[in-house]
Amino acid sequence: MIRGKDVLTSQALLKQTNKRVTEAIAKILNSAVSNAKQKGLTESQLYISKITADQGPMWKRYRAATFGRATPILKRTSHLTIELDLITK
Repeated sequence: MIRGKDVLTSQALLKQTNKRVTEAIAKILNSAVSNAKQKGLTESQLYISKITADQGPMWKRYRAATFGRATPILKRTSHLTIELDLITK
């Protein structure tokens, strides 16, 4: 949804989208923008060149089952990566 768009537009899209995951993506995007500001760039110079969600570690938990047994539960996590690049004209 936000890949290939500039930072200001993507922040506005994330603010208007009614999904729970947009809060996490907006937080990561703001972190990437602040890292770019430390290097002397501004928000208007940047766009999102790549955004990926990769598989993270799985938490292994167990739930009680019938006859005194246990059933495994895999709580999956993910790694979000956002790459910013300069807008070339």
